Amino acid sequence: MKNSVKFAVLMLAAAVMATSCNKSDISGFKKTKGGLHYKFETKNRSGEGIHVGDVIVGKMVFRLDTTVLFTNAGDPQRLMMVRDSVFNGYDIDEGLLMMHEGEKAVFAIYADSVARYFQPNQLPPSYKPGSDMVFYYEITVSGVVTREELQEEQENFREEMQQRQKEEPELLAKYIADNNITVQPNADGLYVIVNKRGNGPRVAMGKTVMMNYTGRLLDGTMFDSSVESDAKEGGIYNAQRTYEPLSYEVGKMSLIRGWEDGVSGLPQGSQVTLIMPSSLGYGAQGAGQTILPYSPLRFDIEIVSVK
Repeated sequence: MKNSVKFAVLMLAAAVMATSCNKSDISGFKKTKGGLHYKFETKNRSGEGIHVGDVIVGKMVFRLDTTVLFTNAGDPQRLMMVRDSVFNGYDIDEGLLMMHEGEKAVFAIYADSVARYFQPNQLPPSYKPGSDMVFYYEITVSGVVTREELQEEQENFREEMQQRQKEEPELLAKYIADNNITVQPNADGLYVIVNKRGNGPRVAMGKTVMMNYTGRLLDGTMFDSSVESDAKEGGIYNAQRTYEPLSYEVGKMSLIRGWEDGVSGLPQGSQVTLIMPSSLGYGAQGAGQTILPYSPLRFDIEIVSVK
């Protein structure tokens, strides 16, 4: 009898402890076993579940108390890959694994509990140490890319990139032939076409050079320009940008190699066209949404000043 009472008391104590551990002190929230505060605003238990290695597609609002620090407005985007939860109560992966497609949840983490992992300048200005401020992650899941689907995408991408790499020399050769370019490339495959030769100081190591430029893919798609009229013509004009010559110090390698090699030794006032293989541009990585991996490039450049 005594043993039965003792067992019942222990079970009650365990239940109370479990309840207190899973009770959040943030109003309206519950708490996971790992210590993450959460609440569901929309539930859809019939939706596809989320597993480690999946990528969540949807929308996210990240805020510190009421101050929004990040939001992805517009159409749903791929947000993050779900991992095994690493820091109990300090990351949201444990919560993400509870979600399904079509659900919206909010996860909360006390700011002080994670602030120690960051440098002061990495924290938002509104953060006040020692306060009860909370980071909130509002996650709406509109789709799930499974690990298997992601692996298939990656394999298809590798095959596509291998094909692009294989076709690049032919694409470049066709452009040269179609445009009747007779200039011979250098040993690295760079074509330097001097449209106008200046007579000022020459581009040399340590000099500061000011240049106007317009960059295009070989199909004519413009991806960047320092010239406002060119940017407008190419459909890439940005009213927030200041259009002015680019300044760089020769030898600092702040430019892609084909560009720096192409203007080296040219005098101030020169106007040149550079045509380069991707190995002298952005290579296998590409750049942004427009310059895909293994993209040969064309730059039209004016050397405004050399000092």
